[in-house]
Amino acid sequence: MTDAEWAVVRPLLPVPRWMRGRGGQPEAYCHRAILDAVRYLVDNGIKWRAMPADFPPWDRVYAFFRRWRGHGLVWEFHDRLRAQVRARAGRDTQPTAGVIDSQSVKADAVVGADSRGFDGGKLINGRKRHLVVDTLGLLLGVLVTAADVGDRTAAQVLIRQAADAHHRLELLWADGGYTGSLVEYSLATLALVLQIVKRSDGQKGFVVLPKRWIVERTNAWLMRTRRLARDYERRTTSAEAMVYWSMILLMTRRLARPHPQPA
Repeated sequence: MTDAEWAVVRPLLPVPRWMRGRGGQPEAYCHRAILDAVRYLVDNGIKWRAMPADFPPWDRVYAFFRRWRGHGLVWEFHDRLRAQVRARAGRDTQPTAGVIDSQSVKADAVVGADSRGFDGGKLINGRKRHLVVDTLGLLLGVLVTAADVGDRTAAQVLIRQAADAHHRLELLWADGGYTGSLVEYSLATLALVLQIVKRSDGQKGFVVLPKRWIVERTNAWLMRTRRLARDYERRTTSAEAMVYWSMILLMTRRLARPHPQPA
């Protein structure tokens, strides 16, 4: 991280238990060095054991990653950054609308058969990332499943998680793969409108459809971090955490840019 990024990140970091008098020992390595190591791994797609010597030992970095994943700290940190980005863009910190879609990615050999599958539509053997993003393309929720899990099946779980985490969420846009009983379920159970954006029958070739392009752009952002170009994680929770870390990189860089002052 640059000094400008660290100035943004430092006040938003979760406070360790030992600093609040709740037990535990002070950490042996600076948070900035640990964060830089995790960001380096996500951005460059290296193995944990290939961590450069400039960073803390790989096992300490992995222990930090695992602790933040297990205690939900990466989600807490991510949501604080997202609120800052939305506020800078002149939006309310809590979104009221979003877009849902899925992305199938190939899985590495370390991914077990219990969490991988074959997506017949995309001809991909691996996993599927189901995303909900706001109208800026910022992540509201992610669910990683085997690639053969249907979009509607996973969306039922993901939409409930997103609605529980974002109480002001009222509207979601989706493609034709989410039609059917999911629309009625969202409205009746979650008081959430699921609006399907379809191609017209007369359209030919590539056409940019309203709202759906937002989540496609987010998928493109994620694929720029090499750790996400293929799924290398043994656990789906680790794969989800990697998605959040990728978005953390994007948001910290965005917040560190000079904010133009009004004339």
